[in-house]
Parts: sequence; structure tokens; C-alpha cells
Amino acid sequence: MQTQETTATTRLYQGILAARKGRELLLDYLGKLKNIETKFQAGLVSEADKESEKLIISELKKLDPDADYLAEESANPADWMNGPSSNPKGRWILDPLDGTTNYIHQFPVFCISMGFEIDKQIQVGIIDVPMMGEVYTAVRGQGAFVNGRRLSVSETSIIENSFLATGFYGDDLPKLQEQMKIFSGLTQRSRGIRRAGAAAYDLCLVAKGVFDAYWERGLKPWDSAAGKLIVEEAGGVLTNYEGNPYTPYDKTLVAGNPRMVAEILSAITPAKR
Repeated sequence: MQTQETTATTRLYQGILAARKGRELLLDYLGKLKNIETKFQAGLVSEADKESEKLIISELKKLDPDADYLAEESANPADWMNGPSSNPKGRWILDPLDGTTNYIHQFPVFCISMGFEIDKQIQVGIIDVPMMGEVYTAVRGQGAFVNGRRLSVSETSIIENSFLATGFYGDDLPKLQEQMKIFSGLTQRSRGIRRAGAAAYDLCLVAKGVFDAYWERGLKPWDSAAGKLIVEEAGGVLTNYEGNPYTPYDKTLVAGNPRMVAEILSAITPAKR
């Protein structure tokens, strides 16, 4: 009988192989797309998103045929709005192409993100970044890595020395105005803020110590499930805008080293008034 640790490790390697196949498909489609659609309040979607999702799920089902699958292109709100899966066999949470707009315009920041959730926790996280040749991985309790090299969040403790990342929630004008207030205030106080356009990759760079902190509103579980574990295993913390521990089912996220998360929360609080 396999131990939970062995099972997690097996899932990690199966996930890496599945992501690798997804990577090959995305690179084959890059610059050759013929069908691009607009989804309501969900941005753009292409045939590459859909085919990548089908391919990755088919690979993961070889190991976990009885697990649930929550994937961006096939998910319904009812599949995730009630929180974690109750399936004792667990659930894979998958974004087959995070950063679709980047991908469509051939901006090289896009990735595949997948996390395995069981017993209300993400146990395995994998983020494959095709154009960078990077694979970020984590198994709960075993640390976070990129291409086998251990990751650690930054040690920056002063907001004036910080390098930050964010994204913009444009479907709700009041929420966008809130974000612009936060962004304006932190732009004046930090060294700089970047908007790469792929939440999963932003979380990878927090875990790597490139970004000291990252915040965003309006994410879905597949955007952050894998990245959450990778940041935690790299020594970082994640909260929602209220300062409570973050889950992939929250609507707001702040991630970074503990000191920087506190600084971002202090900037968010007055902007919400």
C-alpha cells in the first residue's frame, strides 16, 4: 500500500509529464491560432486552451481516474463556488493556459497550472512556463522548486525597497477604481510594480523571491491553486484582503513574504473605504 507521501510524489511526476505534453501542444499552436472567442467576464479563449485542457486531463486520468477535475474551459460556477471537493479521491484544479491574452499576442508570459486538492488542502502544485523553460513544483511539506532548484521568498522588509506585482479586475468599475487607488499608492512607495498578465506565474516569481509581494482581485481556483502551495512551501504567506488565510476559493489575494503581505494589506484597507 502506498503512503500518502509516495502518492503525492507519484502525482507530482504524472503532473509534470502531463504539463510537458500540454507545453508541446501550446508551443505548436503559438502564432497559428484560427479560432479565438470571448467568454463572458472571462477574457479570451482559443482552440489551444481547449485542446491543452483535454490532453492534460486525459494524461492525469491515467493515474487518477476517479478524481474530480476542475478545469477552466469546462468548469461551471457550481463546480467551485461551494469550495473544496468532497471527493475522497481528490480533485485536480487545472488552468491549461494561464495568460491566454499574452499567448494570443505572442507575449511570452503564459503557463500551465495544476494543483491536486484532497482533504481540503492542495497537496501537489505544478506550474509549467513554456517560453521560459521552467517547471515550478511543490509537494506539501517538501519545499518548492524550479527545475530542481529550491525556492525561497524574498527577505525584503521595507516597502520602499520592494518590487511588486498585480493584476487588474476590469469587469466591475467600482472594484477597478479600488485597484487603481491601491496601485497608485504603492507605485509611489515601492521600487516598481509589474503586471505580467498570468497570475500563476506571478505567484511563481513571489516564491522565487523576484517579487516581494503580489495582490489581485477576481481570481478563480485554477489561477492560484498550484501557486498557493508553491509560495507556502517557499516560506511565503497568502491572505485575502481581510487578512484571513487565503484559499483558492477566495475572491481576493495577497501573497508574499510575511512583512510585505502586512504592508500590502495596510495599503488595501484605506482603498476599500
